[in-house]
Formats: sequence, structure tokens, C-alpha cells
Amino acid sequence: MCDICTNQNLLRKLLVIFLFTALVAQGQTIRGFSNEFLNIGVDAAAFGMGKAVVASTNDVNAIYWNPAGLAGITDYQGALMHAEYFQGIAKYDYAAFAKPIDDQSAIAASIIRFGVDDILNTTNLIVDGNIDFNRISLFSAADWAINVAYARKINLWSKNFSIGANAKVIRRRIGDFASSLGFGVDAGLQYNANNWQFGLMVRDITTTFNAWSFEDSELDRIIAIYDDFNNDILNDGDPSNDDQVIPTVTPEKLEITKPKMQLGVARKFTIARDFGVLTELDFNIRFTETNDILSSSFASIT
Repeated sequence: MCDICTNQNLLRKLLVIFLFTALVAQGQTIRGFSNEFLNIGVDAAAFGMGKAVVASTNDVNAIYWNPAGLAGITDYQGALMHAEYFQGIAKYDYAAFAKPIDDQSAIAASIIRFGVDDILNTTNLIVDGNIDFNRISLFSAADWAINVAYARKINLWSKNFSIGANAKVIRRRIGDFASSLGFGVDAGLQYNANNWQFGLMVRDITTTFNAWSFEDSELDRIIAIYDDFNNDILNDGDPSNDDQVIPTVTPEKLEITKPKMQLGVARKFTIARDFGVLTELDFNIRFTETNDILSSSFASIT
């Protein structure tokens, strides 16, 4: 009975956190797009389900979709994924490992990289009006995410609840020009009842941030080249018009990702002894106004 009371208090705290997250997200003025590479997804089976797996995920890939699902694993599991986008220009790689601690809990870790390699750096191509192709160099623009998750089964009014949390460290780098470091937390909940499954996932529950730093000397040099080039176009090469300067924009140094929530319900249908069908319906909730059919100043649902 004491365990049940403790877990009920834990659930109340989680619900308070979820509601607080919604209120915090509503009161923030935050960029609409940040760390978008973390929205691509993992696992071919999940893509086949249209990414609607927050209620049914129960293997190593739950570290991405809903860490609460990790509580269902019974042995060591691993996953690898490689995908290419834009005709192979951008590459997406994912690796994950999970293991049970006991019959009630499990841990997992994963790493994600999304990057474009061998980008031509032509900032030194033209110096004092002289073109030298030997001054062209290569650099990469890559986004990294390292995730560590913990999940545990809890006994509320039923033994079929599980909760999980995922801490992530985000590293983004654009050659020698700029880099950022960020941190965030995801949290999830699952409940199974016979052939029904319910799931709740809150991403970026702490409003994930990225703090950017720039190589000032490189940035100033690029801005100077950009200004010279655009002023030449604007002034038609007439030095008498050099006082017409095109303003440049200083990059933002802090990005904050709003929390978003995913609510799902799944149902298993047994057709034959070794054959069945899994269906799931998920609702994606973003705490911002969009052009979705269900949208308000508080939240939008798809």
C-alpha cells in the first residue's frame, strides 16, 4: 500500500510538471525552429507507422520515441540506422544500446549525427582581386545529440504503468566558424491495459537551449567580404557611392526549443496465432499557434 501511495504522489508530480511545461511554453518568446534534426526520427518500423508509436514503442528505439517504453525490454538490445537526404548531400546516423537493470527498470544510451561534409570554403578564393583555387578548403556542418535514458515500471492502481526520462546533450558545429552546446530533457509515460496501450511523451520539457559561440575573426572577415561584394553590386562599381552600406545581421547566440507533447493510443488485433495488426493514433501538440486545423494562441494539435 505504501508503494502505491508513493507512486501516486510521483504521478501527481509528473502531471504538475506537464502542466507547468505548457504554461512556461505559452509565456516564452522563442524561435520556431531549433534542433530540427532531432525531429527526423529513427527505426524503419516507426516510419512505417507514420511515426505514431509513442504508445506502443517497447524496444531500444523507445529512447527516442518514448523512454517509458524501455521498461518493457528483457535483454540487451542495440540499433543502427543510416539514411541520406538531398541526393546524399546530408547524412543521418543513429546508434543506440539498451539493457535491463532488473525486471522493473532499464537504461539506454544513443547518439545521433546529422551532417553535411566536404563543404567548399571559398572565403579565401579571391584575395586582392586575385583568384587562387588552391586556397579553397573543406569543412563540415554537423549536429550531434547524445542521449541517456532511464525507465521504470510503477505500481499505481495498476501494475501496467511505466515512466521514463531522457537527458540529451546537443553539440552543433559549422566548421571553424561557429559551434554550440545545448542540454535538454524529455519525459514519457505509458500504460497498458489488455490489448490497449496509451502513451504520453513531452519533448524538451525543460525548454532545450543551445548556446552559440562564433569565431569572431572569421565572422568579421566573411561579413567584410559580403559587404564589399554587395556594395559593388549596389553601387555599380562606382567608388563615389561607397557610403551606401548594406546592413548585416549579427547571428543570434541563444536558441531555445519550445516543449511539445505527443499523446497516443494503440490497439492490438489478433488475427491468427502468429499474426496480428497494431494500430495507433497520435496527437501532436505544440504550444504555439500554427496553420493546423486545430490551432489557438495556446496550442496547436495535429
